[in-house]
Parts: sequence; structure tokens; C-alpha cells
Amino acid sequence: MKGLAIVTGADGGMGRVISLTLAKAGYKIIMASLSTKSAQVVCNEIKSLSKNEQIKVYPLNLASFSSIATFADKIKKEGEPICLLMNNAGILNHKFEKTENGLEKTVSVNYVGPYLLTRLLLPLMNEGSRIINTVSCTYRIGKIPFHFFEKGRDGQFLRIPVYSNTKLALLWFTLELADLMKERGITVNAVDPGIVNTNIITMHAWFDPLTDIFFRPFIRTPEQGAKTALYLALSDKVKKITGCCFANNQVKKIPSRLLNRTEIKRLWRITEEKVKPFFK
Repeated sequence: MKGLAIVTGADGGMGRVISLTLAKAGYKIIMASLSTKSAQVVCNEIKSLSKNEQIKVYPLNLASFSSIATFADKIKKEGEPICLLMNNAGILNHKFEKTENGLEKTVSVNYVGPYLLTRLLLPLMNEGSRIINTVSCTYRIGKIPFHFFEKGRDGQFLRIPVYSNTKLALLWFTLELADLMKERGITVNAVDPGIVNTNIITMHAWFDPLTDIFFRPFIRTPEQGAKTALYLALSDKVKKITGCCFANNQVKKIPSRLLNRTEIKRLWRITEEKVKPFFK
């Protein structure tokens, strides 16, 4: 066995592909999922296809800080070093929802949840461990406004801008954490999978049938979408590269206007304050 890999959203389209490929590569896998029932079905399928029995399903709700802390506590009590953390889970909410912690739900699942989860699991990571965060090409239109945490954006709730804002926040987290982890030899990178043909792009709007007819045939399959994430997870060519955003197995240049280090550090500080009660 190569070591322990944790994959969030492991029963979804890309998550299933990632988990199966890692299982075939010989990793022990913890499939972190909101729906353990559906994840267990996928888990059993992956065991059969990969001939790897070292796969488990643990419940994880990224919209709940207490769920994240419970998940992390369980992993830490087991004490096994983590070789790979794949923050793959994400949502594109079609309406405003607030979590039990007072955050807009998309912000919690796509950004604050992965931030807290990663921070809590860092004690189990060693030199050579890899952290991979799934962003999106939409980060390029993202902003971190005043009401980001509570509303996702200033003004009316609009799902694409809110989603874009969360992906920019996750990218900024990636860049800052990469700097902090350099001395420990832990790499932290972001991956842009492109627009992938999964349920996340169904937005429950009147134009969705038109989207299916005209655009879905040109959208990437989950296998295509997962390709770069798996490259970051498995390739020796990138084992020393950190603090980058990858697309199509290559480093993707981030626009300089999105690299304001003062704003990146400010977002980190505010996020840390919001989750501080869950650090032990």
C-alpha cells in the first residue's frame, strides 16, 4: 500500500473517478461523503473494480463545522499519516441557504469547510504529502466582498458569482497554505478541471434544457475532468511543485490582479477567526 488518501465528494462524478484510480494505484482511501449510503455503493463498486479492500466511507458535511471536527478527530485518533488530501467536493447552490454556523452554504462547502478540514488534518501530514484543491475557471471573475462569508456576495444572491467567489477564496487559501508548508515539504496546489458534465452544472433554471442540448456534448466527462487532479496526485514530475494552479496537466498562469498578498492574508485571518473555536 502506498499510504492513506482522503477524497471529499468521493461518490460524485469526478470523485468516483479519482477514488477508483487511486485505489488501483494502491492507496488506502477514505471516501468522505455527505451521503454515506450512496458513497457505500460506490465504495463497493470500487473495491470490486480495483481489487483493493482498503477503502472506507466516513460521513462528512462541509456545511457543518462540528461534522468536520468530528471527521478530523476520527482520522487523528486512528493516527495514520496522510499522503494525499483531495479537496474535491463542491456545490453550486441555486438559492440562498445559511448553515448552522451562520455562513452562506456555498461559501462553507466550497471554501471554509475545506479550509477547516485541511488545517485540522495537517498534523498527520509529513514531507511528501500532497494537498490538492479543486477550483474552477470561474475564479477569474471572483471577488471577496464585504458580505462574502454571510451572503456569498454583496447584493442579490446569484449562484454563478457566489460560486466564482468561493473558488477564488479556495485558490487564495491554496497559495497561502503552500507558502506556510514549504519548510515541511508538503505541497499544496489547485486544479482547474474545466467544465465537467456532472450534476453540479444543473442550476434548476429555465435554460437548463437548452444547456443540455447545445453545450453538454462539448463539456468534459468526469474522466477528462479528473485527469489533472490525478496527475497532481500521482506524478513524480510534480512532487516538488507547490503553490500553483494546474489545468490540462500544466501550470496555469494566475492573473496578477488576483495576486494581492495583502488581501490573501486578510482572508486567511478572517477565516481563521471564524473557525478558531474548532481548533484544539
